[in-house]
Amino acid sequence: MADAEPTEERIDETTTWPDLAISLYDRLTGRGAEIIYEFEDMEVEVPSGTGEDVEHARWRLDGELRVSTEERD
Repeated sequence: MADAEPTEERIDETTTWPDLAISLYDRLTGRGAEIIYEFEDMEVEVPSGTGEDVEHARWRLDGELRVSTEERD
C-alpha cells in the first residue's frame, strides 16, 4: 500500500503536547500562518529558577494568545 503523501509532507509522530506545538509551529512558519491558543481560567505556577526550593509566581490566563509567522528575507 502506497503512502498518500510524500515523505517530506508527513508530520512525524509526537508523544507530548510541547512536541506537537513545536512541530506544528515549524510546519507553519513561512506560510503566513496564525496559531490561536484560547485559555479559560487557567493557572500556571512559574518557577523563579531550578531546584527544589524555588519560589513560584502564579499566572492566571483568561483569553487568547496569538502566534503569527511570517517569512523574512
